[in-house]
Amino acid sequence: MKRPPATSGLRHIALFVKDLEACAHFYVELLGMEVEWQPDADNLYLTSGNDNLALHRSAEDYNNATQKLDHIGFIIDTPEQVDDWFQFLNHHKVKVRQPPRTHRDGARSFYCYDPAGTTVQLIYHPPIS
Repeated sequence: MKRPPATSGLRHIALFVKDLEACAHFYVELLGMEVEWQPDADNLYLTSGNDNLALHRSAEDYNNATQKLDHIGFIIDTPEQVDDWFQFLNHHKVKVRQPPRTHRDGARSFYCYDPAGTTVQLIYHPPIS
């Protein structure tokens, strides 16, 4: 059987979160995503224009120890903007996992945590930035 045409890329991620409001603040107010749709108080769909991040309130406490997702990444336009984002999120007391560094392939990134403990990477990656 022949493989169908390639997908259009990874454009949707859904996360279970305990504190929906804190996560909404992180993704909307700090990272600049927009609310696409909120069907009810327990579900929120966000976008940066070409993607979709769904936040679903959960009574369970999902933390780094039980998280099956390694991280989610946001593409940044230039290496310098990675450092700007790092300073901005540091100013807002966002917990950092790893400070900015330049990778072998010329990419530059850092990792932080959203309020639910999900690892978030902000990355300049030359082939797609």
